[in-house]
Amino acid sequence: MHTSTSARATAASAVHPGDRFRWRVVDIVVAAVLGVAIGLVFWGWNTVGGLWFVAMDGLTPGLGGLAVGIWLLGGVVGGLVIRKPGAALLVELIAAIVSALIGNVWGVTTIFSGLAQGLGAELIFLAFLYLRFTLPVAMLAGAGAGIGAWVLELFLTPNLAKTVEFNLIYLGSLIVSGALLAGLVGWLLVRALAATGALSRFASGRDARRDV
Repeated sequence: MHTSTSARATAASAVHPGDRFRWRVVDIVVAAVLGVAIGLVFWGWNTVGGLWFVAMDGLTPGLGGLAVGIWLLGGVVGGLVIRKPGAALLVELIAAIVSALIGNVWGVTTIFSGLAQGLGAELIFLAFLYLRFTLPVAMLAGAGAGIGAWVLELFLTPNLAKTVEFNLIYLGSLIVSGALLAGLVGWLLVRALAATGALSRFASGRDARRDV
């Protein structure tokens, strides 16, 4: 009797590999909540980050990219928390929409930025088959978001007409900022959130508890 009960419990707890990629209602809700919350962070950073961007760009054209990392946070956090295909892209996009709706100097182009940055982070998680969510992967996702921003701005802004030197400095700045301000900060933020128990229904929350 005990053996058959254990067998049933084991079978019930087994998860089909395909189920790992299926979105649950809680995933959608949390993605929306994260997107709105990070969108408010973007809105707050529009002033601080904007001033930092201008100051760094005045020092050396292209170094303004060092201020961009916080605007890349949504893709990293979304991917780390939800761990499903499309999560990084969705959270970054929602955050960008919220920032645009509240109001900023970039208007609707913010949404295009959200798409490019979210896709950059998404491709990194995809490269690891949505199986690894370590600090190095988070930093790579942040860097990937920075590269996505750089590619978009080549065509959305006059950057393509600027010097090769400027574009290389700007690309390097975006990668560094994305890795640190989005990747490292995003990873620490998710671990702090998991420690509160708020992510108990997610693998990210269970992993954090095992690491303690």
